[in-house]
Amino acid sequence: MAKVKFISDFDDGENKKTKTEKKESVFNLFLRLSAGAKIFVLSAFSLLLLAILTFAFISYSDTFKNPDNARPLSEEQLLEFNSTLDTLYPSQRKSILKELPYSVTKANLDVWAGAAILIDASNGCVLFEKNADEIIPPASIAKLFVMYIVFKDAAEGKISLDDVVPLPERSWAINMPKDASLMFLGQGQVVTLRELLKGLAVASGNDAAIAVADYISGSTKAFVQRMNEECAALGLTHTHFVEPSGYDEHNLTTARELAAFCCEYIKRFPQSVEEFHSAPSIKYPMEKNLPSWLKSKGDSTAIYQRNTNPLLGVMEGCDGIKTGFIYESRYNLALTAKRNGVRYISVTMMGTGVGSKQGNAGRVHDGTEMMEWAFQSFADFDPKAELPEYYAIPALGSKNTNGKFVKLVPAWKNAVTVPHISGSTALDDAKSVKAVVNMPRFIYGGVKMGETYGQIQYKLGDTVLETVPLVADRTYEKAGIFGRMIGALVSWRF
Repeated sequence: MAKVKFISDFDDGENKKTKTEKKESVFNLFLRLSAGAKIFVLSAFSLLLLAILTFAFISYSDTFKNPDNARPLSEEQLLEFNSTLDTLYPSQRKSILKELPYSVTKANLDVWAGAAILIDASNGCVLFEKNADEIIPPASIAKLFVMYIVFKDAAEGKISLDDVVPLPERSWAINMPKDASLMFLGQGQVVTLRELLKGLAVASGNDAAIAVADYISGSTKAFVQRMNEECAALGLTHTHFVEPSGYDEHNLTTARELAAFCCEYIKRFPQSVEEFHSAPSIKYPMEKNLPSWLKSKGDSTAIYQRNTNPLLGVMEGCDGIKTGFIYESRYNLALTAKRNGVRYISVTMMGTGVGSKQGNAGRVHDGTEMMEWAFQSFADFDPKAELPEYYAIPALGSKNTNGKFVKLVPAWKNAVTVPHISGSTALDDAKSVKAVVNMPRFIYGGVKMGETYGQIQYKLGDTVLETVPLVADRTYEKAGIFGRMIGALVSWRF
């Protein structure tokens, strides 16, 4: 074995010697070259090295041309980004109602009600108003707040709309005021929360409001406190409740705040319109609802009631939402209609008329006056349907860039209310809106989250409807001098 090991060591030594001699021979060969040959070899080597470096540089810089390298934000980063935008643009992102982003001639509408407002439901833009901040009792429109709380709790899994609701004695129809709107609840009836909601939406049952309040919060007092807390959370500073049905004149709100609430209500719970507020009528109690001692009567005791909304089934696209009347606020109506994907909401309070016939005539007149004008004068352009969610921009001269890109995101993505200017209809004008995007080819030397680096202009012909900033969705620190030099070199390729 020792002999074998000796031979192996000897061979290794010979191999090393041979390699060294080869290197020396190549070097000696180069030294023996003529001056011209030496220059040629050095030039060729330099060109080869330059080609390798150029290829490496092009390959590296090409990574800044592939937007797929833009990495998504983490959940924590996304929360921080949205919080930053909410702070920078509170009126566009957090306020439910807002002014139109362009100037228009004030509409001269023939509205009979003492207070009124008309809004675009897609973005909360106010199109028309009259005494919209006057404080007035909402009457039975208060029941929308009851339904809002039910839908909210159901969405959070706290309750189910198919729950059977016990009926406290004070919710029975026989114990309600004589002039109260009723669903006609009674002793021993079996009724689900879903049926009570229909009783609220269609028949405006004060008895249903009491039953729901007790079921959700254990008492009317606790439920009213919940109603006021929800109002505060929505920023409704002039809206206050003392009971859930709207019967009491000490419940207070304004047309503006009711419109803001209705906008949020429909946006969060569109099923409220689809299943409840658009229902043309209700029959209650049916046989299934009756106590055991009345089952033999079948459906014969059911009382048929039409939806209290006088424009439902009359106005094209009308699918809600709620009426209200007490003597202190007269005839109120929260109205909504949708045509060709565009929805408007109007609220009228202190409506004119003596008796329900005249009161409903006023509701129909005012609702028609505002809604028809809105559909003729405006339509919506939806940026989310037409434009990309973000624009990936190379972040050059920055460090720790991960995916090498920053995303420029519109600061808000609300629909744009488009005025009827030149097309044959408002919808034609909405289809003619162009989005003009202005942004840099790259951002150099660091990026700051929320900083504006471009903009989108929504234009109808030469008219600028709205300008939305394009903001960075993340922060990158400025690179060191070497990183900035590389970034400057890469910028030549853009």
